[in-house]
Amino acid sequence: MFSFDQIIHFALLYSPLSFEDISDRLAEKHPKVVFVLGGPGSGKGTQCEKIVQHFGYTHLSAGDLLRAEKNSGSENGIMIQNMMNEGKIVPSEVTIKLLQKAMLDSGNDKFLIDGFPRNEENRAAFEALTKIEPEFVLYFNCPEKEMERRILNRNQGREDDNIETIRKRFKVFLESSLPVIEYYKGKGKVREIDAAKPVEEVFEEVKDIFNPKIPKVPKDENVEGRCMCCAIL
Repeated sequence: MFSFDQIIHFALLYSPLSFEDISDRLAEKHPKVVFVLGGPGSGKGTQCEKIVQHFGYTHLSAGDLLRAEKNSGSENGIMIQNMMNEGKIVPSEVTIKLLQKAMLDSGNDKFLIDGFPRNEENRAAFEALTKIEPEFVLYFNCPEKEMERRILNRNQGREDDNIETIRKRFKVFLESSLPVIEYYKGKGKVREIDAAKPVEEVFEEVKDIFNPKIPKVPKDENVEGRCMCCAIL
């Protein structure tokens, strides 16, 4: 049996009528969204923590939101758990609603959305339902062997951190997420990082993306006192 609070939570979160209201409220905030993509073990989470500390973004992990809902005891939580156990992708609308609610609850207007969109259907649904396009996509490109080594060594106790499931997740990423990256490359919105480097080296590249350096214009001592036409020549 569900508690009264769980029933209310379910009704508010998954009501088909609430998408428009949530989208309108988000549109009023004019949020800045950055999608953060990369294979499992590419270091997205670590780098997102640093971006939050240095640049004031709110980090929203689609995976964490889904796991929290899975553990909530709701009917959709059970559905999410079954799909995760089978290696399937949760319906876009469920993940998008969780992201929208988290964005509104945060009080911020700058967001890192980590691990979403995972496929082209996710991407199209997000843009259609939220009316938001990302400012850019931060893509952590890391060799599969290195990602596998990191996941096996991190020992976080997650039930999906076994070699068979890890390789399945790699395959899903290659088949589903790379087309999303290619789509945004075509729009000039992908910022690619070599994520195989040590954490601090990776973050130096990340900082340059979020706080680009403005080239200094050399000061020409001979320009002073001349008209602009002469200065140009």
